[in-house]
Amino acid sequence: MSLHEVVPGVHAWVQPDGTWWLNNAGVVADGGQVLLVDTCATETRTRRFLAAVEQATGGGAVRLAVNTHQHGDHSYGNSLLPATTVIVGHEHMREGLRVDPVIDGCPPLWQPVPDWGAVTRRLPDVTVRDRLTIHVGQRRVDVAHPGGPAHTTGDLVAWLPRERVLFAGDLVFNGLTPLVFMGSVAGAAAALDWLAEFEPAHLVPGHGPLLTAAEITPVFDAIRRYLRLVRDTAEAGLRAGLTPLEAARGCDLGEFAGWADAERIVPNLHRAYADALGTDVDVVAALTDAVTWRGAPMATKV
Repeated sequence: MSLHEVVPGVHAWVQPDGTWWLNNAGVVADGGQVLLVDTCATETRTRRFLAAVEQATGGGAVRLAVNTHQHGDHSYGNSLLPATTVIVGHEHMREGLRVDPVIDGCPPLWQPVPDWGAVTRRLPDVTVRDRLTIHVGQRRVDVAHPGGPAHTTGDLVAWLPRERVLFAGDLVFNGLTPLVFMGSVAGAAAALDWLAEFEPAHLVPGHGPLLTAAEITPVFDAIRRYLRLVRDTAEAGLRAGLTPLEAARGCDLGEFAGWADAERIVPNLHRAYADALGTDVDVVAALTDAVTWRGAPMATKV
């Protein structure tokens, strides 16, 4: 894991290999002030991130933090931020983290079972419904929601229009399997079109390597193809009367078979089924089916 300078004063914290619970985060600094984009899943990893931020920024005050969504790899480290840090999140993100039981003890769906360490539930202080502009010294940071469910119902991006740097959160997975079971398959595809309209020079995905302008379109196109596979598999499974797990077992992942966390096809199909049927996803059941499909607990390095 390391801190990469994207442009002067703007950094990305990248945790290889970006699989379960290993997210990317961001730092925007100017005039002795610091804004963070997300934290990390565990106490140990968040403290490493914060130490790197302090070194890179000369100990500037972490005045603000933005959570791109509710999932713990991006938000459990909130409680390790200074008490004076104001945390910003979408209103749905705040509610999702408020009721999230996993921070209290991770179920044995992953191996090894993650140990969060000394983190506690810390919710955003400020909630956003559509968009908000934040000023960090002389830098402008636009925080925006894609307009509907995508990765989750409460996604936010952080956009620096002058520097043309986009922190996309988990609306973008670069080189590994996307996850949309708490959002929308169609919404995740639409969010890619929305992101492309920013025309970023640099994009920080929620997981995986950083992207420059020339690399963005091929990555987006691959994600779109994967989401079409999820949609088509769900439609065929519903016609055949199959469960999401049965449909996943019959799905040829093709070009995506080599992507890490391939078992996400199962919870993604749970979402596609729910969207088609007008129901909701049982998160525990979806992840349990992913373990069944895999034949073992899901792998993590946390």
